[in-house]
Amino acid sequence: MTDRTDGTAMTGMTGMTGTTAGTRPLRGRTALVAGATRGAGRAIAVELGAAGATVYVTGRTTREKASEVGRTTETIEETAELVTAAGGEGIAVPTDHLEPDQVADLVARIDRERGRLDVLVNDIWGGEHLVAAGFGKKIHELDLADGLRMLELGVKSHLVTSAAAVPLLIRHPGGLLVEVTDGTADYNGTHYRENIYYDLAKTAPIRMAFALSHDLRPSGCTAVAVTPGWLRSEQMLDHFGVTEANWRDATGKVPDFAVAESPAYLGRGIAALAADPDRARWNGRSLSSAQLAKEYGLTDTDGSRPDAWGFILAKETDETVSPDDYR
Repeated sequence: MTDRTDGTAMTGMTGMTGTTAGTRPLRGRTALVAGATRGAGRAIAVELGAAGATVYVTGRTTREKASEVGRTTETIEETAELVTAAGGEGIAVPTDHLEPDQVADLVARIDRERGRLDVLVNDIWGGEHLVAAGFGKKIHELDLADGLRMLELGVKSHLVTSAAAVPLLIRHPGGLLVEVTDGTADYNGTHYRENIYYDLAKTAPIRMAFALSHDLRPSGCTAVAVTPGWLRSEQMLDHFGVTEANWRDATGKVPDFAVAESPAYLGRGIAALAADPDRARWNGRSLSSAQLAKEYGLTDTDGSRPDAWGFILAKETDETVSPDDYR
């Protein structure tokens, strides 16, 4: 399965369920969701806003200019508007997270305007088009430039952002740093992910969260890695020719798509994690959307609790397992 963090439909993404329903536990908190144009990043930003946070949302696609992803249907301005509509305050800041000066200016603006940063979410990617070209290929069959670009987008951009933002994050104890990737530590540690560059790009954030947990612990802050399951992203929905309203029609082509989840599922989990006063117990851990949902009593927008990674592992030993058993 390819990356599931780059795209989403917005249906039903305007509020959390479970332990934080009807409250604003993040009121007065400031979050930065780096890579919030679409997908899990957009959903995370919206759910943090629904919990009352001020959310700075960044990306390269604006209403005036598209990134190399080539999609013009989702913009960071729209994400900011959705955050505000959900009950928070959304602030769009066009940013290329491979440019240290741009990221430094972004963090300086947050400091100037808010004086604090409570949640940093590194969801920067935008390399799906590169994965498709090298799906299942060996290193000598891949274009080196494309492979290195994947590592820039999925690894270097995260490092640039953390290096700039962590000094502001650790100013107040209790800060949370989230590395969004594709796959858990257990799964990526035992499975080869598509090709060598994608494998590195999606395993590195898990190790980054582990390393950052050591750097942040003395300041009373927490770092975790999180992954969605099979995400019903804008790109994924477009690929199957369906919408969020009729996504189940795609199971006619790929029955396993029945275990897919909306991006709100992970967004709700991260918002609940950010509101958890005991979140430090997760420091350095790798978590899935299903784990967060179970821990915090959350559901997806349809009331289900999908566990894509559980299904994938179960199917390796039992081909007859049904995705319906993992919703």
